[in-house]
Amino acid sequence: MWVPLWWWPAALAVGALLAAEVHMGAPGVRAWLPYVILLPFPIWALYWSSRMTVEVVRDNDGAGELRVGRAHLPLDVIDKCAAIPATAKSAALGRQLDPLAFVQHRTWVKQMVLIVLDDPDDPTPYWLVSTRRPDDLLAALAQPTPEDHS
Repeated sequence: MWVPLWWWPAALAVGALLAAEVHMGAPGVRAWLPYVILLPFPIWALYWSSRMTVEVVRDNDGAGELRVGRAHLPLDVIDKCAAIPATAKSAALGRQLDPLAFVQHRTWVKQMVLIVLDDPDDPTPYWLVSTRRPDDLLAALAQPTPEDHS
């Protein structure tokens, strides 16, 4: 879930502006060191905030898990799922949000998926996950597991 492309030149412009303020026409090390130090920082920050992945991984038995960043959720504890359109996103993250919910939200991604859990050992009632392709994620979560066949 990469940040929008226009964020990259804007972030580099802010980094260059800060470096230019430190430089301010001074000779020597202060002429080039601020650029070397400050320009990589926005690149790292945008890359770091874009690194979250959402995937459904299944093994040969058909059992699997949902991976959202470093969080893992076994598929057999999922009760139901639904896509949240961009128009309902603010309501889902506002007053209706349960404080115990697991939320992985990216502001630049418009859609989300609501994943309701059925696990008596876990106090988390549901997951809210930002995704650019909610229909693909819902289809991957809807595939039958071995527990569905028994």
